[in-house]
Amino acid sequence: MEYIVGVDIGTGSVKAVAVDLSGKSFETNQQHYSFQSPKPDYHEQDAEEIWLSFQKCLQETIHKIGHQPKAIGLSAAMHSLILVDDDGNALSRMITWADNRSAAIAKKLKNSNEGLAIYQATGTPIHAMSPLCKLLWLKENDQENFNNTHKFISIKEYIWFKLYAEFVVDYSIASCTGLFDLETLTWNAPALALAGIEPSRLSEPVPTDYCSHKALRNMTFLKQDIPIIIGASDGCLANLGCMAYQPGQSVMTIGTSGAVRIASKKPLPNAAAMTFSYILDKDTYICGGPINNGGITLQWWLTTHDDDNPGDQEFDAFFEQVQQTPAGSNGLLFLPYLTGERAPIWDSESCGTFFGVRLSHKNRHFSRALLEGICYAMKDVLEAVEVNTEPIKQIYISGGFVKSEVWVQMLADITGKELVIVQTDDASAIGAAFLAMKSLNLIHVYPKVAAGELEIFKPNPALRDHYLKNFAVFRKLYIDLKETMHEVYLLN
Repeated sequence: MEYIVGVDIGTGSVKAVAVDLSGKSFETNQQHYSFQSPKPDYHEQDAEEIWLSFQKCLQETIHKIGHQPKAIGLSAAMHSLILVDDDGNALSRMITWADNRSAAIAKKLKNSNEGLAIYQATGTPIHAMSPLCKLLWLKENDQENFNNTHKFISIKEYIWFKLYAEFVVDYSIASCTGLFDLETLTWNAPALALAGIEPSRLSEPVPTDYCSHKALRNMTFLKQDIPIIIGASDGCLANLGCMAYQPGQSVMTIGTSGAVRIASKKPLPNAAAMTFSYILDKDTYICGGPINNGGITLQWWLTTHDDDNPGDQEFDAFFEQVQQTPAGSNGLLFLPYLTGERAPIWDSESCGTFFGVRLSHKNRHFSRALLEGICYAMKDVLEAVEVNTEPIKQIYISGGFVKSEVWVQMLADITGKELVIVQTDDASAIGAAFLAMKSLNLIHVYPKVAAGELEIFKPNPALRDHYLKNFAVFRKLYIDLKETMHEVYLLN
């Protein structure tokens, strides 16, 4: 059987999914890796460890199947930054999207006319997650490494250099750096001038269907002439993997973090909520907003109250407890900003808050309020995205949360939208496989969802007014507590 492998280079692991030419996934593999936080707000990873995991994941997937794929497509997490020499060797650990050390710089830039102009040109929110803000921090605080760096690259560029000894970056990854002009498809001169670098210190931008003609290196288990398609970012490819790539089709993902994304023929800027506009391919932008606190919030809750390493049993008990608790958590509300928040508030100094606590509240109310808080945060982003689009009626969903029916139903009830599960394997890796198939003319159009494949969760109309009232209070809480949150942040 002929097949394509899509590989997603994520924050916590590399995932490979084998997809046949009809678009069906049939084999998966995953390799996890660690991160380091040597100082508060730092989030770093070893790029070489990720490279080794990439090789192992791909090799084991092919070994399980027993024969070589026709091609490989790549997906990768956004906003990473690696400083490398001219041989592609990392000069320090990779700074990930979750790194917050440049928060003060981002806050100042975000509130300036210069920052607004860069956002409008690049489609990337002004936030500590972006490589632009990371570069500004390095220029001010680590000048020796900044000056000695040959190229500033992402994790996908690092792996691509290992494969082909060339520094190139796909338009999709480039479009989420804060340094790339969406109109000209070139590096943005004002952003580069602000960062203090020349275009030569960045990789050459290429389309997302790019395939190198150079000799493949370091991968002896692969056919040397196998086409590897550079692909796009994980968020854009999650939409494609969920088969939601037509204008107006939306995807919600909740994994460690979360995001709301909609396909569009053009960028959809929203300066107030600073939603993003990233490139999928020559015809499609993926626009939306991310939240910081998805599954990481649930993980925190369980490790704090039950077990340092919760397993299936602890998660099942949690969701059973939530299922048995009435909607609204008896008036208890939770702001899930444990690691600050991105869209739509973009406030690295915000914090998590339980509000409305009374003697009548039990542990089960806190558990349900925690999940409801994550869902309210997703609804907050969804409404910001809908400002520039027609109302969204149906949303495709992906990420680890789809394994919990109670969580999915809660999100449907709170957003008031129909939620659709297409397939549960990694959507970004599947999207990378789809893009590779179309790039090589193995298919002429991306796969579409067959009606019989849909698992649909419809909102409960009886809960609509109740959740709308709670959501209004949820939004007002952040406004009322913002100043106090910032005061608390300075105490740490």
